[in-house]
Amino acid sequence: MSTNILSGKKLSVKVQTLGGLIAIVCAVALPQLFHVMGAASGLGTSLGETFLPMHLPIILAGLLLGPYAGAVAGAASPLISFLLTGMPGAVMLPFMCVELFAYGLAAGLLRSTKMPAILKVVIAQVAGRAVRALAIVIGVNALGSPVNVSVIWTSIGVGIFGLALQWALIPLIMYRVTPKE
Repeated sequence: MSTNILSGKKLSVKVQTLGGLIAIVCAVALPQLFHVMGAASGLGTSLGETFLPMHLPIILAGLLLGPYAGAVAGAASPLISFLLTGMPGAVMLPFMCVELFAYGLAAGLLRSTKMPAILKVVIAQVAGRAVRALAIVIGVNALGSPVNVSVIWTSIGVGIFGLALQWALIPLIMYRVTPKE
C-alpha cells in the first residue's frame, strides 16, 4: 500500500492510525498553547474561541488520511482534551465532538476529489458548522428551551479569524506535502 498520503490511494491502517494519533495530539496541544497565550495576554480563553486551533489538525487529518481517521480523530480529540485538561467545558463537549467528527468526516470524503484544497477546506468548514448548529438546535430543544439562533451566528463571527487561518494554512500545508512530479 502507498504511504504517499496525497496520492489518493488507500492508506494502510497503520498510517491512518499513526496520522490520526498525531492529529489528536495536535488538536489537544494547540488549544492549550492558545489558552496559555490568552492567559498571558489577559484575553483568557477568547484566543481559542477566535482562532479555532482544535479544528485545523482535524480538517487536515481528514484531507490527508481520509474519512475514517479524520472522523475518529475529530470525535476523540475534544473528549481526550476534556479528560486531560477539562476543556472544552462539559456543556460544550458533546457539541464539539459532533462538530469535529463532521469536520474530519467531510474533509476525509473530499480527500480524493479533484478540486482546490481551499474549496475542500471551505466545504468541510460549512459541513462542520452546519452539523454543530443542528446539534445545538436538537440539544436545546431536548431541554425544552427556545433556540437562540444568534448563538450560532455569534460563534461563526467570533471564529472568523480561525476560519481564515485554516484557509491560509491548510492549503499551504497540503501544497508542501504534495509530491512534486
